[in-house]
Amino acid sequence: MQRICVFLGSNPGNSPEYRKTAQELGTELAHRGITTVYGGSNVGLMGALADAALAAGGEVIGVIPEALQKKEIAHTGLTEQHIVGSMHQRKALMAELSDGFIALPGGMGTLEELCEMLTWAQLGFHKKPCGLLDVGGYYQNLCAFLDNAVSQGFVQPAHRGMLLSAPEPDALLSLFENYRAPVVNKWIERPQTL
Repeated sequence: MQRICVFLGSNPGNSPEYRKTAQELGTELAHRGITTVYGGSNVGLMGALADAALAAGGEVIGVIPEALQKKEIAHTGLTEQHIVGSMHQRKALMAELSDGFIALPGGMGTLEELCEMLTWAQLGFHKKPCGLLDVGGYYQNLCAFLDNAVSQGFVQPAHRGMLLSAPEPDALLSLFENYRAPVVNKWIERPQTL
């Protein structure tokens, strides 16, 4: 695994643990020789992740839409910074550049980015691992939602298992190293009707 994309908040959140874990992840990726790919911002958890990876000698690739660059939140000290025309182009390029996807705490954008990559995995468009860095149980409700989707017949159990989760960077990256994408039909068999 050479590059991992990280989705995370452009705000810092209310707990100091969020920033601390973002920094730990950036440092751990750098120490493992894994390039960090992320949304290219210098604010919130995004900036903390990038700064920590760079400080630990790692490479960091940012992908930011031009509209956000114009708001002067683009990180100017990255290994590479790609300026794209839209959020759709941003996600597509981050997916193309990356061998796996990690979500730290964040808001609607973080959730949307993670869900798109997880859906693409479910449909077999890629076989890359997707994981939650579940700081302080931040993603417990999301995991409960997915468990309910399985019990209600909307998600295959094997597909639910594609979303890896751990509270610490080292543990999650170890899960990534051993990940093998399931090969199952997305569609749950329906009973035959007469």
